Amino acid sequence: MAVDYTVIVVYLAGMLAMGWWGMRRARSKSEFLVAGRRLGPAMYSGTMAAIVLGGASTIGGVGLGYRYGLSGAWMVFTIGLGLLALSVFFSARIARLKVYTVSEMLDLRYGGRAGMISGIVMWAYTLMLAVTSTIAYATIFDVLFDMNRTLAIVIGGTIVVAYSTLGGMWSITLTDMVQFVVKTIGVLLLLLPIAVVKAGGFGAMRAKLPTSYFDPLGIGGETIFTYVLIYTFGMLIGQDIWQRVFTARSDTTARWGGTVAGTYCLAYALAGAVIGTAAKVLYPKLGSPDDAFATIVKDELPVGVRGLVLAAALAAVMSTSSGALIACATVANNDIWSRLKGAVRPSAEEHDEVRGNRAFILIMGVAAIGTAIALNNVVEALTVAYNLLVAGLLVPILGGLLWRRGTAQGALASVIVGGLAVVGLMAGYGILANEPVYYGLLASLAAYVAVSLATRPTDAAVLAVWRERLAGRPGPELPSEPVPAPQ
Repeated sequence: MAVDYTVIVVYLAGMLAMGWWGMRRARSKSEFLVAGRRLGPAMYSGTMAAIVLGGASTIGGVGLGYRYGLSGAWMVFTIGLGLLALSVFFSARIARLKVYTVSEMLDLRYGGRAGMISGIVMWAYTLMLAVTSTIAYATIFDVLFDMNRTLAIVIGGTIVVAYSTLGGMWSITLTDMVQFVVKTIGVLLLLLPIAVVKAGGFGAMRAKLPTSYFDPLGIGGETIFTYVLIYTFGMLIGQDIWQRVFTARSDTTARWGGTVAGTYCLAYALAGAVIGTAAKVLYPKLGSPDDAFATIVKDELPVGVRGLVLAAALAAVMSTSSGALIACATVANNDIWSRLKGAVRPSAEEHDEVRGNRAFILIMGVAAIGTAIALNNVVEALTVAYNLLVAGLLVPILGGLLWRRGTAQGALASVIVGGLAVVGLMAGYGILANEPVYYGLLASLAAYVAVSLATRPTDAAVLAVWRERLAGRPGPELPSEPVPAPQ
């Protein structure tokens, strides 16, 4: 294992070195939060693929393949479909807005009255995404070093917090590009073919497993539909995803670079399911499907290759963790703290915005590590976060982009009704049930349409500014504070 350990240590040291290098480039708020909006197609595609394909997509995707066969690809597949839909239909318009957060987009569209509540919902989602990614370090470090769970979370989380705090989005972008390359080599080019060969090839896999393992819909239509609602639509509105769109150099980069990344996700989804299916042939009696990835890596791969594939798993976790962390900190600072501070003590004094955002990443990182150590049921926590995100924010965000008649009052009603409905329904049906997100989304839509039609249309001046920004015409970027409604 000495060679494997060396590979992992070199990889982790490289992540910290890139954080230090990124610190030298992050001289302004734009550079720190959105990499100066300067990423070209290649770097944009790699970093976008890295952020959406995390530990759940890698370890969890293989686990679903172990349990359901090829249809286990659907979870990651719907993530890829969401990224494709975002890239083709919305990314160019989102990139032109020149904002930093989803809530700032809502302020711009509706006149400055929708940001605080939406910011709180988005903050809860991004924090839980960071927490669940941080917990995944325990699995990987346990395989590597037989390490205590708490120590593994602290070490992995500290490395991500360190390079994210140092260089912001520049550090995260550089590390994500390395992580993208490592994942591609480790999972697609090495683990996939080795796993299939070790299982005896596709013919042997078919002979040894039930036919349901090769049914593309074997996981169940209702499950697939729920994945679409949660993950496909979640890709359209998540702050962690939008913040990457904001880094694109141009509309074309956002559209075509994202399309390439989405297509890559589809291939990654199928690869994970095939690896899990092969693991079922090799280890039919594993205690948990999520153990399939670590088991096949530990037992079937040669020295050196094993280290690289474990580095790929670590890369997957780190890319999602760092992206969620900077998104959480950006929302906490720009959408919550800045508004509270402005309401209590308005001030026009100059301040170091890079230093302030760096402090928030550090604070949110410590909070994520502490929560990860204390939390037991990760799946339930992440389900709550995604249900709140989709039921509370999907309708006002897409409504703002697609429906001129939507109003600020309608958006607020949609967030509140959708959020309360999904929480109440989870209490009644159970957190992991499908019904809460179904009915919560319908309640959010009904509230948005009804209240928007019952209230005065959005001020023409607000819509004029919105149209100018959507058209990509030059203009100053939004400040961190909410945009005041026209008088």
